Amino acid sequence: MHLSKAIVAALFFVVLLGGTLAYGQLTPTFYDQTCPNVSSIIRDVITETLATDPRIGASLIRLHFHDCFVNGCDGSLLLDDSDTIVSEKEAGGNNNSARGFEVVDRMKALLESACPATVSCADILTIAAEESVVLVS
Repeated sequence: MHLSKAIVAALFFVVLLGGTLAYGQLTPTFYDQTCPNVSSIIRDVITETLATDPRIGASLIRLHFHDCFVNGCDGSLLLDDSDTIVSEKEAGGNNNSARGFEVVDRMKALLESACPATVSCADILTIAAEESVVLVS
């Protein structure tokens, strides 16, 4: 039964990402040399958060979807408004709706400590969505 959930999750991401998989560079071994603990760091943050917030897995998957939906998976959903940009984070469909930003911030801080300037925000969202599917299945 666990394997069938993993297959459904994999198919979901294939459909979600569609053609962008052909152009992306993230593979399961992409960070093996530069940040070998990337998945475990992200998984640990999700596991810790799940103890107090059972919806965080779904929220992280939703963040990934909304990040990829507009202009591709670029991490732009995580940007705050500034004098020069109006971010997707505060856009009508996301404002007071999208959640889990503080969890992604915690992941990013831990990854910056372990592997400075290595793991992109877009990759954090992607790996977090993948780990969320596994952890909440």
